[in-house]
Amino acid sequence: MHRTEQLRKPVREASYLNVENTDRYRPILRLFYLEYERMKYWLYQEDVYRWMQEDPYFAGYTMEQCQQDLARLAGWGNLVAIQDSRNVKTLEEFKNRKYQYQLSEYSVEIERMVIRLENLSVEGASLEPTLLERIKEALSRLPELGDAPVGHTYGWWQGLENDFVRLNQNYQDYMCALNSAKAEELMRTREFLVFKDHLIEYLRTFVKALQQNVTVIESYLRHADPAQVDKILEKITAYEMDIPRIDVQADREAIRERIHGKWASIEEWFVSNGGKEAEAVKVFDMTNEIIRKITRYATRLSERSNMGANRREEYYKVAEMFGKCQDINEAHRLAASVFGIEAPLHLKGDMPRETDSIHSSLYEEEPYLVKLAPRVRTYREKAKRSGMADHSQEQAQIRREMLERLERERTLLDSYICDNRLVFAQLPVIEPQIRDTFLLWLSKALESGSHKAKTEDGRTYRLEGNWEETCVLECTDGNFVMPAFEIHFES
Repeated sequence: MHRTEQLRKPVREASYLNVENTDRYRPILRLFYLEYERMKYWLYQEDVYRWMQEDPYFAGYTMEQCQQDLARLAGWGNLVAIQDSRNVKTLEEFKNRKYQYQLSEYSVEIERMVIRLENLSVEGASLEPTLLERIKEALSRLPELGDAPVGHTYGWWQGLENDFVRLNQNYQDYMCALNSAKAEELMRTREFLVFKDHLIEYLRTFVKALQQNVTVIESYLRHADPAQVDKILEKITAYEMDIPRIDVQADREAIRERIHGKWASIEEWFVSNGGKEAEAVKVFDMTNEIIRKITRYATRLSERSNMGANRREEYYKVAEMFGKCQDINEAHRLAASVFGIEAPLHLKGDMPRETDSIHSSLYEEEPYLVKLAPRVRTYREKAKRSGMADHSQEQAQIRREMLERLERERTLLDSYICDNRLVFAQLPVIEPQIRDTFLLWLSKALESGSHKAKTEDGRTYRLEGNWEETCVLECTDGNFVMPAFEIHFES
């Protein structure tokens, strides 16, 4: 879809539907629309004022307000104002600017839409099998249109397009109504049983028409010659381009794209292609699903109704039994037999028992206590309060162990230092952790500008050597080639 400038700009002509003085603007435009339907296209300010005065709601309506309203509607583009100078005889009459007003094209379409919305609840949507018949009949005449007059071809296209639009829109609106929350609520009521058979029959009639016509329509579309179809669509495009339009510049590419797009929509609706199901198949499945849903709701309602009738008989029989009881004790025993085992509460769980005997009575065993917690998300068990524990001994033990470990590591490191010098070329085979410590000292000295640094225990050292001479540092996990540096510790 092309996002043109026309798509982004606001529709000012619809402003009158929801502004401060809508109660005056809408009746005025409705008057112009009714007169437009009677082919009376031009009205004067006096005509509008007299018509408004006939309604008691506008008893205080003035001529100045009428003039302001007409000027506002003309400013929005709802009315076209032209000065009437035919009967002007004086300069004063010309200055007064007596205008004629006509309804614009945008306003005509807006008012038609508003009227359809007002009657939406009355008219409603429907499923018309005859539309499928007419579409099938129109497509059967497709091979004849190659050499037919262009006017005849355009009339054929108008009928096919209108029938397809009505079929698609009516079906979508009707299915939307059946799947709405209001319909779901109605299907759960007993009143639904009165007309559910008629509704199911109505849907099945549409499904039958769908089965009978879609296969034939799909065959027509699949066997249609693409070159002939393009020729017909180009004839229709050319005919629409030749229609005279006032103040409108016809765009051939836009008209051609609309016509070819409509034909592609018809093909997608009836023909499955490239692994993609046709819309008609989806319509068939959705309609059958609606029928199944209606049947399920009706079955549940019937079962519920029958269940209530059976229960009434049972209650009547139980009442007779209670009426025959001799005293209250006998009535209590009967109640225990009738209602006591109606819906017993069973608790399941791994509960320890003192005996596995099935003959052991409930009263002979020890009670089993179960702590129940509220079943809410915000519930949290209360934390048990306790005093501060004394961990000084554990902390002292950990400190002693750490100091001993550090002392052992220091002793091990000092064993590789001779005369306050650590010569990497003269080191024996060392452990990886010893190597990492030496390399850490080396990196600290290299990062400082003076090549001096301190060890973890505070001893100062400096790095000597050059990058040209290398040595091999042998470790238990492999050999490490590095410059032959030396670390000199200060006394």
